[in-house]
Amino acid sequence: MPATPANAVEFHNVRKVFRRGLWPRARAIQALRGASFTVPAGSLFGLLGPNRAGKTTLVKILLTISRPTSGTIQRLDRPWADRRTLARVGFVHEHQSFAAYLTARGLLDYYGALSRVAKSDLRQRIPALLDEVGLADRAGDPIATFSKGMLQRLALAQALVANPELLVLDEPAEGMDLLARQMLHGVLRKRQRLGHTALLVSHSLADVESLCDRVAVMRAGEVAFTGPLDELVGDTDQNEPRDLEDALEPLYAGAAP
Repeated sequence: MPATPANAVEFHNVRKVFRRGLWPRARAIQALRGASFTVPAGSLFGLLGPNRAGKTTLVKILLTISRPTSGTIQRLDRPWADRRTLARVGFVHEHQSFAAYLTARGLLDYYGALSRVAKSDLRQRIPALLDEVGLADRAGDPIATFSKGMLQRLALAQALVANPELLVLDEPAEGMDLLARQMLHGVLRKRQRLGHTALLVSHSLADVESLCDRVAVMRAGEVAFTGPLDELVGDTDQNEPRDLEDALEPLYAGAAP
């Protein structure tokens, strides 16, 4: 396996401009305005910001779903365009779209094969993953019978099936109950102890406060803050810890309505 880089992800002055229409004078929409921050390897990193801040656009670029207008991105110590590193990345999408006729076991087997995981490894890994996310008793059930929270549990298992070094999670706790969120936290902390990295995109401040050691806060396509979470919540004139919501309020204030 390649040596672990100092930073799992690096964004340097990333810009993204969308144009409405193909004519020369089409309106330009700047989704990203020179975003720069790094995600250290082995960290649980939170990406925060109000709606339309550019978080989803940045994640799409990281996963090569979209292209930057300018700037550079490093993913696992390789240039953004080197798709070979994508085999070392797991992704949990906010809205799942799994084939409803598959079983939970069948879905993981399918994605494991796509990721070129050896069949012998999958025979051991799939039952362990389903047990870890609390779906061992539903392994043979069609996904069509799953609730939103169960789909989120399955999505986490699917993202982990190839044992990725970098896990990107977009609102992973959406639809999860208290026990499921506790499971999610436990899974991410376990991966961190193994030296893996997680980039958590979330509006759940409780999850970020509980899990993340570093954060980046985006506003209107720019990075308004990046650094240790303790530095963000402790940044007052009296140097006293404050609530994360209070710390974020002035950073969010300049966001587009």
